[in-house]
Amino acid sequence: MSTIPSTTNNTTNTGSSSSGTSSVNSALSNTMTQADFLKLMTAQLQAQDPTNPVDNSQFVSQMAQFSQLSATQQLGTDLQSLASNVNTAMQTSQVLSSSNLVNRQVVVPSSSATYDGTDAMKGAVNVTAPGSVTVQIVDGAGNVVRNIPMGAQSTGLQQFSWDGKDDNGNAVAAGTYTLKATSGAASLNTYVAGTVTGVGYGGSSMGTYLQVAGVGGVPLSQVAQIL
Repeated sequence: MSTIPSTTNNTTNTGSSSSGTSSVNSALSNTMTQADFLKLMTAQLQAQDPTNPVDNSQFVSQMAQFSQLSATQQLGTDLQSLASNVNTAMQTSQVLSSSNLVNRQVVVPSSSATYDGTDAMKGAVNVTAPGSVTVQIVDGAGNVVRNIPMGAQSTGLQQFSWDGKDDNGNAVAAGTYTLKATSGAASLNTYVAGTVTGVGYGGSSMGTYLQVAGVGGVPLSQVAQIL
């Protein structure tokens, strides 16, 4: 860019310079590319009064501001890229470290359980206050096929098991059953135990998840116990 002759600022020139600087500062406060800045500078050069040109120091100041903004934007981009790489590495590490859970049993939140017709179903109840706890096994028609009195329990995750029989001692059919747990008038959250068959990543909304037999995909963060 050729040198623009300097002149002593008079009242009119000072006002024009202040207005130009203000406009540039306002533009630079928003997202601006180098092309946008050059267009703005070219327009300013074309619009200036030849008999009263803008002081060189104004352009130097504007270019310094743009250089600082450009560096700040690049730093932000670099930090975002670094954060993304770190996040990806952490996700990969978490999936790989969780692979040692495959073929192991975990206890996860679930209000239903799948009975295979052979093996006893293991579960747990989150007891929020000491008291007598009862678990009910409900079939697809809404009938209570089994009441499992757990007796007095302390707070915490308390385990139970169901042998696949109804209250009369008869074996029930394989299938999915609903779990209901109560302590007095309070309903309690239920959990089931299942074998981990796989590990995966379900995106930012789910994160690392475990594929649990009889339950499905469960976020790793929801695993209550590893048996």
